[in-house]
Amino acid sequence: MEYSHMVSGVFLSRPNRFIAHVEIGGTEEICHVKNTGRCRELLPSGAQVWCQQFDNPARKTKFDLISVQKGNRLINMDSQAPNAAAKEWLLSGGLGEITDLRAEVRHGDSRFDFAFQKEGKPCFLEVKGVTLENDGVCVFPDAPTQRGTKHLEGLARAVEEGYGTYALFVIQMEDVQYLHPNDKTDPAFGAALRKAAESGVQIIAMDCHVTQNSMIIRKRVPVVFPEGDTAPTKH
Repeated sequence: MEYSHMVSGVFLSRPNRFIAHVEIGGTEEICHVKNTGRCRELLPSGAQVWCQQFDNPARKTKFDLISVQKGNRLINMDSQAPNAAAKEWLLSGGLGEITDLRAEVRHGDSRFDFAFQKEGKPCFLEVKGVTLENDGVCVFPDAPTQRGTKHLEGLARAVEEGYGTYALFVIQMEDVQYLHPNDKTDPAFGAALRKAAESGVQIIAMDCHVTQNSMIIRKRVPVVFPEGDTAPTKH
């Protein structure tokens, strides 16, 4: 996926989860933050960021904050980017040949990001964007997510009903070592992820090639549970 009209800036502050103050071209601008997570580790004062500029008088802000430089890593923090990148990946054969790709499909009490047919079998896929990283190790979630736990439980039930199911973690950076559930922050999500894997949900993590104006899913990353187990990799 690609962005247009990108400009660089310097992060100044984030008074609330929806906006950030960024110095762009010598002027302090108010930017919409396309990620309502905490993101404290991504946005220290003085960090170099990249923002998308809009010329739309109906908007409350002229800019969206898209990515941030963290050491030698450029990290995309746009929470809408993982689904867009996942759609491109699926259409390009990321899971092999699929047909009838649809977005935002309700099943039972869940709404999954994608549904499709693969080898004649109906499938669901749920996408989770990952931005929390330390020394090349990524974790999810960065804050408790009852919604994320519910999605995993829904995928596990769908397996019992005969569906193919996938949980796709889109890591919004590249060259990381592995991903593991953030049991300290959200033990319920970690337990649900383990149960989903045991139930037959395919747990997949992919890193991304991130530039100042694009993010493309790149290669597979191991999913490791703290006890040392690795999530099944076949699909």
